[in-house]
Amino acid sequence: MNLKSTMKMFLLTAVVFTGHKASAQHTYEEMEHLTVNEQVTTVITASEPIRFVDISTDKIAGDQPIDNIIRLKPKETGHEDGDILAIVTIVTERYRTQYALLYTTRMREAVTDKEILLQEREAFNNPAVSMSLADMTYYARRIWNSPARIRNVASKEHRMIMRLNNIYSAGDYFFIDYSIENKTNIRFDIDEIRVKLADKKITKATNSQVIELKPALVLESGKTFIRGYRNVIAIKKLTFPNDKVLTIEMTEKQISGRNISLNIDYEDVLSADSFNSKLLKEE
Repeated sequence: MNLKSTMKMFLLTAVVFTGHKASAQHTYEEMEHLTVNEQVTTVITASEPIRFVDISTDKIAGDQPIDNIIRLKPKETGHEDGDILAIVTIVTERYRTQYALLYTTRMREAVTDKEILLQEREAFNNPAVSMSLADMTYYARRIWNSPARIRNVASKEHRMIMRLNNIYSAGDYFFIDYSIENKTNIRFDIDEIRVKLADKKITKATNSQVIELKPALVLESGKTFIRGYRNVIAIKKLTFPNDKVLTIEMTEKQISGRNISLNIDYEDVLSADSFNSKLLKEE
């Protein structure tokens, strides 16, 4: 190996080592410090869903009220200013971060609201996440803006028509695009949207097995519509026998509310297209 090659190898090693040293956190002194007090709830907000939280001691109580927020609070008094009560580790879909929780006797100094900043995030390849919510939302929005390709899968109920527009496949997920046309003048107030795997034919002599499927994403969160409605849901890829159907059911808020459902045969699922560059570049 000549001198030039040796110098290149040395510089590359130095850059890798320096970058690793700068990003790694080995002691609480290198972490961001958050001051906490037993009379104050510290709320930490992430930019994406939080998948895992670890609090290193039982001196701190914590919970996760919604996907991207955690709440922390010391359990008791009796600590001195500057005491390290715990290290909290937060893992999201694409990054992780750690904070050292320092006790303060002065309530006004306790952090009440903390957003995880970009420079506090360490990139992390979460093996439990095959597709981030941000990517999933991006794909779903592309589909929502694309024209309908499927014309022959629909159902009618209560003067409404529910149609399947598109099915796409990406990673470990199916993206199902559907719409509803309301031909009445009565507003539809959505109670819930359910996705089920059910038997095609139900007879009195057989026990019907219905499996509830939880969507990984429901693109549109609107709860009411008058004339038209469109949404895209993402579900984990699955296979099912020909005597089963994948059903999307929408029910209305009322005791005697309306409901409408769309049955999707396995053949339609098999026809799901993979994403292509043309769809993803559509604006």
